[in-house]
Amino acid sequence: MATVHDQAAQVMQTLGSRLHAMRESRHWTLEDLADRTELSKPYLSRLESGERQPSIAALCAISKALGVSIAALFEQPDTSSECIIVRKDSAVRQTANNLYFVPLSGSTKPFNLQPIAVTIPANRPGDETYQHDGEEWLHVVQGRVRLCVDGMIYALETGDSAHFDSRLPHRLTALDGNDATVILVACPIPVSLNASTNRSARDNAQLTAGVVG
Repeated sequence: MATVHDQAAQVMQTLGSRLHAMRESRHWTLEDLADRTELSKPYLSRLESGERQPSIAALCAISKALGVSIAALFEQPDTSSECIIVRKDSAVRQTANNLYFVPLSGSTKPFNLQPIAVTIPANRPGDETYQHDGEEWLHVVQGRVRLCVDGMIYALETGDSAHFDSRLPHRLTALDGNDATVILVACPIPVSLNASTNRSARDNAQLTAGVVG
């Protein structure tokens, strides 16, 4: 019969495996996750190996960085199906770069695409631009959006879409004093999007806290 100690060890192993899989699926190093959570790299390494029990504060920081619920960190990956279903209201609303977003896919399988619903507040502060490896496609489902990509400005109406190289500096702003909502699909894998284009300057782009910009 399994003891309480054995059960606790199994829980820690599950957490470690889930954390490692989620980090790898996002193509993050331990250092990347450490930067996003403000937890040390050795501490996170011990969590992934199942050697360390996390605090509630650490679990909160990790779940927020990964954009999942705390419960999702302890779930066994579903290997019975190749199709992930995300029920409405099941995902946890997150914030990054003064935007609100909700993941629209699970994290139990290493898919390349990262679909999210993003709300752009009408009063979003700042004027920073963001860069990260890969590409993004977005579709405006509510409101009007100002999209800036590499210094070029585009006004997007409800129903408009845009597709761009996310290694270029970009930013989303809501227009007309109203919040705007977009569906954004990011593919963060660092691949050449156009082999005929000189991309040396873009290759120096740094990964940010997430794909929302």
